[in-house]
Amino acid sequence: MHLAYPAVLAALLFCTGLYGVLARRNAILVLMSVELMLNAVNLNLVAFDVWLRDTLHAGQALTLFVIAIAAAEIGIGLAIVLMVYRNRGTSDIDRLRDSVESDATDEAAAESAQEARAQADADAARAKKAEATA
Repeated sequence: MHLAYPAVLAALLFCTGLYGVLARRNAILVLMSVELMLNAVNLNLVAFDVWLRDTLHAGQALTLFVIAIAAAEIGIGLAIVLMVYRNRGTSDIDRLRDSVESDATDEAAAESAQEARAQADADAARAKKAEATA
């Protein structure tokens, strides 16, 4: 068996997955792209295991571990995405990042506005007191 065929296929799968991770905005599509990348790694592990004629079949055993980790990752990832979708109403990664930053800046802006109002009220009270005593 030629090693070039599965290696090229694995490289194409990995590049497709990498493009999906970098370019997609939907969290579910990003998780699917990560799965493509893991499958490309699995293909390489099995191909090199066959090419090297390993008697222990370490590549195939490692592939089983990668599949188990990928299954756990997709289960936990989908649970997180569903909870975020329930709370925020979107699974768009850019909107989620912007909403977190805007929440923090909105709270800081609200606190500074409240402090400014309190300072203005205190200044107004001092001015009234100064007018009353004068």
